[in-house]
Amino acid sequence: MFKNYLLIAFRNFRRNKIFAIINVLGLSIGISAALVIFLIVQFDFSFDHFEKEGDRIYRIVSDYSFQDNPGHTRGIPGPLAEAVKKEVSGIEHVVSFRYYGANKTAVPGADPLKPATFKSQQGIIFADAHYFQILPYTWLAGNPSTSLSPQKTVVLNETRAKLYFPQQSYASIIGKKIIYDDTLTVAVTGVVQDLEEKGRTDFNFKEFISLTTILENNAMRSSMNWDNWGSTTSDQQLYVKLGAGTTATATEARLKVLFEKYKGEDAKKNNYTWAYNLQPLSDIHFNSQYGGFDIQLASKPVLYALIMVAVFLLLLGCINFINLATAQASQRAREIGIRKTMGSTRKQLVVQFLSETFLMTLVSTILSVILAPLLLNAFSDFIPKGLVFSVAQPAVIVFLGLLLITVSVLAGLYPGLVLSSWNPVRVLKNQAYASEGKTRRVLLRQVLTVSQFSISQFFVLGALLVGRQIHFMMDKDMGFKKQAIVSMDVPDTDTSVTHRRYVLSQMQRVAGVDLVSLGNDVPSSFGWWTTVVKSHHRNKEDQVLVEIKAGDSNYLKIFQIPLLAGRNLLPSDTIKEILINETFLHVLGFKQPADAINSTIDWDGKTVPVVGVVRDFHAHPLNYKIAPMMICQLANQYRKMVIGFAGEKEGWKKSIAGMEQVYKKAYPEENFSYSFLDEKIAQSYDGEQKISNLLKWTTGLTIFISCLGLLGLVVYTTNLRTKEIGVRKVLGASVSQIVSILSKDFIKLVTIAFIIATPLAWWAFHAWLDNFAFRAAISSWVFLLGGTGMIAIALLTVSFQTIRAARANPVESLRSE
Repeated sequence: MFKNYLLIAFRNFRRNKIFAIINVLGLSIGISAALVIFLIVQFDFSFDHFEKEGDRIYRIVSDYSFQDNPGHTRGIPGPLAEAVKKEVSGIEHVVSFRYYGANKTAVPGADPLKPATFKSQQGIIFADAHYFQILPYTWLAGNPSTSLSPQKTVVLNETRAKLYFPQQSYASIIGKKIIYDDTLTVAVTGVVQDLEEKGRTDFNFKEFISLTTILENNAMRSSMNWDNWGSTTSDQQLYVKLGAGTTATATEARLKVLFEKYKGEDAKKNNYTWAYNLQPLSDIHFNSQYGGFDIQLASKPVLYALIMVAVFLLLLGCINFINLATAQASQRAREIGIRKTMGSTRKQLVVQFLSETFLMTLVSTILSVILAPLLLNAFSDFIPKGLVFSVAQPAVIVFLGLLLITVSVLAGLYPGLVLSSWNPVRVLKNQAYASEGKTRRVLLRQVLTVSQFSISQFFVLGALLVGRQIHFMMDKDMGFKKQAIVSMDVPDTDTSVTHRRYVLSQMQRVAGVDLVSLGNDVPSSFGWWTTVVKSHHRNKEDQVLVEIKAGDSNYLKIFQIPLLAGRNLLPSDTIKEILINETFLHVLGFKQPADAINSTIDWDGKTVPVVGVVRDFHAHPLNYKIAPMMICQLANQYRKMVIGFAGEKEGWKKSIAGMEQVYKKAYPEENFSYSFLDEKIAQSYDGEQKISNLLKWTTGLTIFISCLGLLGLVVYTTNLRTKEIGVRKVLGASVSQIVSILSKDFIKLVTIAFIIATPLAWWAFHAWLDNFAFRAAISSWVFLLGGTGMIAIALLTVSFQTIRAARANPVESLRSE
């Protein structure tokens, strides 16, 4: 029986090649997109599921607000860990660790006089045995209970052990020395298997120095503010594993009591709020507010958007199939009538049609596997590092199997039920398409076609609107010069301000270099440095949260930030005077820039005069509002060298080569790297660019699938109305008139789709724009352009077949009459 079903299916495909190709193409694009998106979603949702009782593991994070400006950080003050251990009940494990950024790691090995050195190794933390009690590391050497008990000891993961001690057994490296930055010497006391062997994880640390190294060293405790409740850094993190029966809500209430005990009075005095909250382990990979561990985080909204894209593309393919199957119903009516007369049951007919759909979906699935690598390249912006595609993967096999069954049923069930329901007597009397059945099927096809083009139109408008916002952000005047400027980091090893200035003076001598400057950061960055200052203007003591930019006397010149009143800062290594921006000016209560000159603020126990007011500029990407800001000179904070070029772009390459020579001479052990400011600003909108690219690809695919379905319906309609076209031509109708008659119904459907999609796109775009403090205006021409473009594409698709039909010789169509 099944063999017979397949044989009939092949005959039908051969007889209706155009419709079969359209269905296979539409379904294969939808299935391949769904497969790629499944790989991305499955990859990101598989992080950190192997930890035992992971639902009881939380990270303590800090949420705060000052003057209605909210903030979030994964960091906590150093003393919190000890306070939680002693004063918060219901916690099974308290895990405190601290990042350690070593610029140089030396491994003496066999020759202590010539140690192997490694620069800027990542993944080093201070931790204790509790860290290994909440994460299931497998120990390859050493004792889990005691390896991190003594100070100045270190546990390595397998990868790092092989790097530092190649071709040595793990047992033999116990006791070997490692030297960090020539100042901290530790002994290896253990080796653990890479945690990635257990599964995907955000905990990518590779070296674990004993936490007692800090705790038992007063100098390190002091330098890391370990006992300071007022110092919070994201380098300091705290995890807890709640005991059975302890709830997160109850623990957060106890943490609130801790805050009130140690920081409550300070919060009231300085008018800010602060809360220690619990972030679930399962949220770490997706929450960019708090950040991760130098691993690319995922965004749940983006993943959900990708899932919706996959659903839409699959639906479009299924709609094509249903549309064409019901449109071809009359051509198969006699076959169905004869089958029913010969004894076929409705169930058998439904199975027959489902078998045809299954076979077509199977071909589409095979084709989708071939297309998947191409779509992986198209979705490259969303492909996480480490994702690989193989048909042999069990998850891929299961997903494709489920997709094959689901699509077969979704696309084939309704046509099968409709076609198998016909009365054989009416079918054989050529009455199968009579009465209300035809009307219902035509209405269904119209609804499905409108649905298809509504989805396509939504993505067209979305791509245009998002592209407009990105264009707005790229072209908006940021309030400073961003072209022909590069910046580079000053190595941490260079602690001499005099030396930094000397290196910069040598950069100034390089041909093609116009201006040079030292500062803590460049404008439009993701770096924040804030403080609270006091103003005594109007005999009122106001506390203001302000941002700080530190730069030398060339800082304003190189970025061409204009002064509205007053003068530039005089050269100094310390804070003796400040500049403020317009926003700060208005917060202080001044109306005109000149009014603020010679006013004073209290900062860090000093009274500092305002000597100038600068025009507002965007210190961060356009997602953020312009905040009150002051610019000062503080030489020990200058960690950026900024160089402005003169002349044409063609000569910059030689200038950069000369700068590299100066840099390598000053810092022979450092790698020379730089970034152009305008490129850096463009990179700050990578997330938005990814969304734009996703919309472009999705728009292209949805239009292609929709137009495939529309083309199939046009082919069917023109074939059905061949004799009508012939009669109209004989009676004198022109080609343009016939094309108009055949096209108007389809164009009407596309217009209805535009009317439906426009308010949906407007609402979705407005919701997306809530992420930006500065936004492009939504113009009506964008919607008109999208609607006109979609109608033009549909008209082009329809005209492809209607013109051909209208130009056909009427004699051929009327010969049998």
